[in-house]
Amino acid sequence: MNKKQPLLFLFLLIILLSFKTTHHPPSHTLGFFGHKKINELAIYGLPKEMFFFYKENMDYIIEHSVDPDKRRYAVKNEAPCHYIDLDHYYNDENKPYTMPLYWQDAICQFDEDSLLSHGIVPWQVQKKLHQLTEAFLSRNKQRILQTSAELGHYIGDAHVPLHTCSNYNGQKTGQRGIHGLWESRLPELHFDEYRFYPQKAQYIEHPAQTIWKAVYESHWAVDSVLSFEKKLQSTIPHSQQKTFEYRGNTETNTYSQWYSQQYHQLLNGQVERRMKKAIACITHFWYTAWINAGQPNLQQLEDKSWREKLTISKTQKVREHDQ
Repeated sequence: MNKKQPLLFLFLLIILLSFKTTHHPPSHTLGFFGHKKINELAIYGLPKEMFFFYKENMDYIIEHSVDPDKRRYAVKNEAPCHYIDLDHYYNDENKPYTMPLYWQDAICQFDEDSLLSHGIVPWQVQKKLHQLTEAFLSRNKQRILQTSAELGHYIGDAHVPLHTCSNYNGQKTGQRGIHGLWESRLPELHFDEYRFYPQKAQYIEHPAQTIWKAVYESHWAVDSVLSFEKKLQSTIPHSQQKTFEYRGNTETNTYSQWYSQQYHQLLNGQVERRMKKAIACITHFWYTAWINAGQPNLQQLEDKSWREKLTISKTQKVREHDQ
């Protein structure tokens, strides 16, 4: 065999895989719709001192609201930031323990590797709130926008019931795919029916308690999320549950609109209610970070992103020269 043939084959394979990746987005992109919408709508509850800045940069906030999902399989310890398996922490009465509100208390009570194995979303929200406060303090426009968008993402995740249990995709109960059905399919099909009204931003005295309350509320809804769909499975013929639809040029196998409609009715507004809660929570957290930073004038921010890039570039050149 010609020695060049294996190399040629490898080269062609890389090109083929690159082409495939470009034209077939990963499955989690189907959930982008909801994250973008709740971040967008959260802006309208902000006071005028914040509203004009966020409205002016709305496209950025929307687009970057899905950055955490884009990197969750590429960055170490990113995936656990999106969920928490509360059922892992059940007591003898089959109810969740009262969990530590703060990360430092959590790692004193539980092994850190175990915490990461079962998700850390409520503590991640607190971390991002702190980072957003620091971004406001430094008057750094780029960091404010990026951190606001990402904080909104994690708060959104905390309001999704299936992000709070180990049976996150119905894999334990013969309901594989229910995660996408609840989080993506239903909002995409029924969003125009929902009625969202801006909730005036409120200062959060106890952010840790607030986000944990949201997580527990999500968790209490898990039973209905699973049981209603299980009931539907048993009453509707399998041939009517799924269908093929095109997304762009890609044909996908998804839940039929009729099946989704029946499930949506059984949930009786649950998806809309959780989205409303998430929107208001994002508004309140953004506002709280701004208040904690001393209410900086957002019309007089310095865009330091280009300076940071220049500093990084110079540092890299110095290292290259030293080597």
